[in-house]
Amino acid sequence: MTSNPLIYLASQSPRRRELLGQIGVSHAVLSVEVDERLHAGECASDYVTRVALDKARAGRAALAAGNVIPVLGADTSVVIAGEVLGKPANRAAAIAMLQRLSGATHEVLSAVALAGATGEAVRVSASRVTFRTLTGRECAAYWATGEPADKAGAYAIQGLAAVFVTRIEGSYSGVMGLPLYETAELLKESGITVI
Repeated sequence: MTSNPLIYLASQSPRRRELLGQIGVSHAVLSVEVDERLHAGECASDYVTRVALDKARAGRAALAAGNVIPVLGADTSVVIAGEVLGKPANRAAAIAMLQRLSGATHEVLSAVALAGATGEAVRVSASRVTFRTLTGRECAAYWATGEPADKAGAYAIQGLAAVFVTRIEGSYSGVMGLPLYETAELLKESGITVI
């Protein structure tokens, strides 16, 4: 925990902590629980926006009264053919997701929300990622590494799955889980200087 944080991060994700550190944002982590289930009829963009805002709001609610340090929440989803692929429930689900992504282009939506004493703001980053064709053996071997178990779409672009990616259009950090351009813009608007 940072002794003088500029913000709180409402996420346990080591990737998000690493990305904030990469741009020099001093932060402390808050553990929050929110409903991350996709609601009936909810489109992917609305879904990631809602979850990111809910995380930031839950973080604000957990703070002591009078605390003016803003809370950052984020959420990332992998979307293919209009379907949101969340975190895989098990090996079979992960392999099925990877096979859906195989040889295709999918979208990664990352929402980042900032909730402060004076209000809330949110931004969404959309990126397109293309995978080469994967074999069933590769999908099974990738699952066995443990990496895809808690990742949206069953992969981590910053990890071993980088060898699957033939093309990316958009935000690499957004695909990792925290779009740094949008994050920096939100922080700047709230008076926090990045760089």
